[in-house]
Amino acid sequence: MNDKTEIPEIVRLSGVSKRFRVRKDNSLKDRVVHFGRMGKAHRQDFIAVKDASFGIEAGTTVGLLGANGSGKSTLLKLIGGIVSPSTGTVETRGRMAALLELGAGFHPDLSGRENVYLNASILGLTRPEIDKQFDAIVEFSGIGDFIDTAVKFYSSGMYVRLAFSVAVHTDPDILLVDEVLAVGDETFQRKCMDRIAEFRAQGRTIILVSHSAQQVAELCDRGIVLKDGEIVFDGETREAIGALRDVLEGRRIGERPPEQTVHPIQVKRVELMNDEGERTKTVRVGDPLLIRVHVDSMKPIEKWEVGFSIDTPLGHMVLASNTEMLEYTLPPISGETSVDLRIEQVLFGSGQYYVNANAAGVSEPSSHGLPQAALFTVKVDEESTTGTAAASVTVAGV
Repeated sequence: MNDKTEIPEIVRLSGVSKRFRVRKDNSLKDRVVHFGRMGKAHRQDFIAVKDASFGIEAGTTVGLLGANGSGKSTLLKLIGGIVSPSTGTVETRGRMAALLELGAGFHPDLSGRENVYLNASILGLTRPEIDKQFDAIVEFSGIGDFIDTAVKFYSSGMYVRLAFSVAVHTDPDILLVDEVLAVGDETFQRKCMDRIAEFRAQGRTIILVSHSAQQVAELCDRGIVLKDGEIVFDGETREAIGALRDVLEGRRIGERPPEQTVHPIQVKRVELMNDEGERTKTVRVGDPLLIRVHVDSMKPIEKWEVGFSIDTPLGHMVLASNTEMLEYTLPPISGETSVDLRIEQVLFGSGQYYVNANAAGVSEPSSHGLPQAALFTVKVDEESTTGTAAASVTVAGV
């Protein structure tokens, strides 16, 4: 007897495609000249999403990844019912809150207060339910006294803060979020991510479009990568971020540049160790981290160097060093050996980071690098800052 409870799917797409008709005669003059003739010659079909089929289980957080124009936002709109598929079917169940565009559903001439009631009612709340949530919506948004000002006078940041606040207070089963976390200050971005983390803990389903691999790595259980409207990868988040980098760099998924020659010196692997000499994948801010680079040489090399760099998941370097910069002379190498490079204090913000390693022969000119040789996660006990650097910040005075 199987006691395992099957988790139901809350979203199901079957053979979904979306085709748009694009006009080539965009100017009024062109349209007048070509009116009534050669219509098809001045129109072409653009397929934004091609034959997408997948299911999303309840309680899952999914990131949609891809380059600009890959079809991420269109796919999210298909799931949200904002646009209809040209072919295929989209099935969802439960209350859905979609935050797809800044202030979508807001009327510019209405006040923030009036738009809260309007937008929340569109999302399915009754008047008494909105009354009950109103103060919490305003407090979360940080709009304050501007709540009775017409939203046409709001900045884009105020728009999205109020819109996001309404969406997350409608008690949705499914939350759709499209790039809104890129708007607003870092404090509000962190506030949004914390609320999404709360939703995850409550077992709600979240589908997120973001250009930030760091956000996807922190929030998502699963990543779906699109290229030219097609799904090219669907799986675990870390592998999805790697697939995204392959797409952005013009490689096939999982493909790595072939080795053209046999290197006299090679980096074989990288291990990360804590202060007790144990392998680790998690580091707390302020703790040391030892990076052990294993190197092999095909022939004796008198003078050589080793280095490393640490990147965010999207490839932004946050730290690098090598034995030359440290003015350390390595003993001659012949065969396998390892070099330990120690970071005395890891002062990175919370999130995931990749370690890349490189070895270079000096007396025997050659070099070899191992990208993404190791991955570690930085955890912060008390988050008072955001970003890729961690620091102790206090109020010095008023």
